[in-house]
Amino acid sequence: MKELTRPERLAPGARVAVVAPSGPVPEERLQAGLDVLRGWDLDPVAGPHALDRHAEFRYLAGTDADRAADLQNAWCDPTVDAVLCARGGYGVQRMIDLLDWDAMRAAGPKVFVGFSDLTVLHEAFATRLGLATLHGPMAAGVDFVKNAHAQEHLRATLFAPETVRTIASGGTALVPGRARGVTLGGCLCLLAAELGTPHARPSAAGGLLCLEDVGEETYRLDRYLTQLLRAGWLREVRGVLLGSWEGCADQAGIRTLMADRLGGLGIPVVEEFGFGHCAGALTIPFGVAAELDADAGTLTLDEPALR
Repeated sequence: MKELTRPERLAPGARVAVVAPSGPVPEERLQAGLDVLRGWDLDPVAGPHALDRHAEFRYLAGTDADRAADLQNAWCDPTVDAVLCARGGYGVQRMIDLLDWDAMRAAGPKVFVGFSDLTVLHEAFATRLGLATLHGPMAAGVDFVKNAHAQEHLRATLFAPETVRTIASGGTALVPGRARGVTLGGCLCLLAAELGTPHARPSAAGGLLCLEDVGEETYRLDRYLTQLLRAGWLREVRGVLLGSWEGCADQAGIRTLMADRLGGLGIPVVEEFGFGHCAGALTIPFGVAAELDADAGTLTLDEPALR
């Protein structure tokens, strides 16, 4: 696994587009998120369909074509320096094949931020554009709007990434040790769902794999991990960082499951690393070379997440 191209950091006055590739966005939360971004001296603009809701499938923010158009137009707009997702939910898998990847590649690198359902786009940006991305809070998410810690860690990553080269989580070692690799990952259920699709990488070999999920029963998490193991996707992965399991009732059972499914890989595994669907979520760069110290609960990037 190779390091990916790092976009340039943001500066005051940078124009950022906020789009909704997945689920519908509450207007009041979108406006609150835009206000936070304005407070950072950014120039945020919402996509034309950011507040849409699909007429038939109410879990989608507008039609597949409109959601894809908002993302592509924002990415290909030369005046836009970053694209931030408004929220997750579900929907990226329905629209991702409508994107013109040649046009997006020609537009050049820029910052992309999102998590949860946007795991699909993190993978696609890596495989189709060779671009490093940020797994972090979304502009209309409750955590972004209301949690100062989540805001500040994302802000530092965007404006002064050299100040957050070492990400200290307070996490604990499930399997002790150190490992070096290139960061990747996201929502466990979506990584499993992506297997065999045109945008999925063939394996996580050489990677430091970040995993988290929300609202899942333990047996379903078992199924996703087992699918990745049976597909050979976890072969030669270098280390694993486990984030939040928000809304997953059996936390003790999840810990036992992770030890069972991942402990046999013979690699460091750290838990409770503080990214994903949790309060004060950390921003984790994907596509960058780093060292995981499971005992210390730290991820140290070789270079800042953004240039």
